[in-house]
Amino acid sequence: MTAAMKAARIGTWIWVLVYAGLIVGGVGLAVQRGDPSLGWTITIAGGALIIAGALLVWIRSRMNVDPPTKSTP
Repeated sequence: MTAAMKAARIGTWIWVLVYAGLIVGGVGLAVQRGDPSLGWTITIAGGALIIAGALLVWIRSRMNVDPPTKSTP
């Protein structure tokens, strides 16, 4: 697997984790009205997903990815 493919895959996971975390966190806040302890648990899980996405942003920023070179025919 090339470094560019790996970087692209990490980029995809960043967005998946951040958006999933936002959705799960929002659901947790909605559930919190009916059951506070369950709502906080779900909200914390959403926060953990967002933190994981942020960690991948940091990892991606530290990767050394060379731009693709043109092959000459």
